[in-house]
Amino acid sequence: MEQKVNELKMGERGVIVSIIAYIVLSALKLIVGYIGHSEALKADGLNNATDIIASIAVLIGLKVSQKPADKDHPYGHWKAETVASMVASFIMAVVGIQVLFDALRSVFTKHDQVPDMISAWTGLFCAIVMFLVYRYNSKLGRKINSQGLLAAAKDNLSDALVSIGTVIGIIGSQFGLPWLDPITAVLVGIIICKTAWEIFRDASHHLTDGYDTEKMHAYKQTVLTIYGVKGVKDIRARNYGNNSVVDIVILVNSTLGIKDAHDISTEVENELKKKHGVYDVIVHVEPN
Repeated sequence: MEQKVNELKMGERGVIVSIIAYIVLSALKLIVGYIGHSEALKADGLNNATDIIASIAVLIGLKVSQKPADKDHPYGHWKAETVASMVASFIMAVVGIQVLFDALRSVFTKHDQVPDMISAWTGLFCAIVMFLVYRYNSKLGRKINSQGLLAAAKDNLSDALVSIGTVIGIIGSQFGLPWLDPITAVLVGIIICKTAWEIFRDASHHLTDGYDTEKMHAYKQTVLTIYGVKGVKDIRARNYGNNSVVDIVILVNSTLGIKDAHDISTEVENELKKKHGVYDVIVHVEPN
């Protein structure tokens, strides 16, 4: 339990890094976007502004997940992290649709001003920063198996790609294609909505007790190697935040006594926790 809580605290650091980066970069993009007359950079800045709210939601989810089990949460509060990811996806979707709407309206408006090149340099700088934040959060998220932090990392990468697209649009407008900047803003809105959908899809999959079938197969193969296990009748698993809980029915020799059968089930539990990092295992024994 202490190790899992410490992992969540590590995840908080990653989200805080994202929040600080988003605050600085969104302010920079919005200011330069208005000064440099770039619709794409302003759309990118609004995207980062919503990312601040989404990241705060993930941070709250990580903090709530650390609360111990209580009377009406006997399994703990681990799923708060997943709920936070879903809330973040809703926030991103709303802003993505707004950015898309404004950008489409701008496409059909006459553009007399060409975005200044300072907008392109700003977008390039922000893309590099966000890619570095993505690498940090992605590595940390995989290390602690945090769905919330991995969702934040996915958003970080999306933001880096959006900024690259913004730079391309601004540079293109310098060559007599002023419509390319608002077209890029449309693409920014589409990417925001796509990222929101992917985060929502993963979060809803976890909340509806969806689980990776390949992992369950690996669990089964591990259990079958344990001495005394003659077969696996059934295996199910579900997620509680970044934790996996496994229910498994094993077959043992019908002549075994209660103590021997119990020892085998304990070995199954310990092996799954040790080899696969499973948080909790419920083992049912049936004679064969």
